[in-house]
Amino acid sequence: MKHMEWTFPLRTRNVRAGCRIRSLVRAVSFLILVFGLSGASCSSGSSADLVPQNVKKVWKGKVVSITDGDTFDVLNGREKTRIRLEGIDCPEKKQPFGQRARQSLSELCFRQSVRVEETGRDRNRRVIARVYLEDGRCINHEMLRQGMAWHFTRYSEDPEYAALERRARSLRTGLWADPHPVAPWDWRTRKRKAK
Repeated sequence: MKHMEWTFPLRTRNVRAGCRIRSLVRAVSFLILVFGLSGASCSSGSSADLVPQNVKKVWKGKVVSITDGDTFDVLNGREKTRIRLEGIDCPEKKQPFGQRARQSLSELCFRQSVRVEETGRDRNRRVIARVYLEDGRCINHEMLRQGMAWHFTRYSEDPEYAALERRARSLRTGLWADPHPVAPWDWRTRKRKAK
């Protein structure tokens, strides 16, 4: 039996159209990726799965200890990392509401799996981060919502942080029940001057 070879005529016009469609699909995919990620921020819900532009590293771990209202340790494999919550400042341990802020943070995340979005390091080499619970809630936001933190405007201009603090103040939630709350940065300055 003789082998027969089948060939189909290719039209140049169809090949060029296919290339144009593939190029268009690539361009649209790129635009979706760029514009889809650019608006992500620390908020509850599905946007916790998106990575904001200023995030340097994203990883998951388990909270193993609470230092104070805005600092805790996360275990990632065998490595323990000290985390300082970005954009907020909680009362110091010996300051009014300091222990309550620590307790609130503990109730939120101790022994919980979290998603850490590193945005930098502070002068003490702690990782500055936005941290999310498995249900998508942002711990930074939750501390402000509970009235256990100030928006740390020296290092953050985030309008959502400011709005959460204003709301907690207006509802006199947490530390805002105190008629004369002292910001932690003022408390630290007074302590340094007293020495």
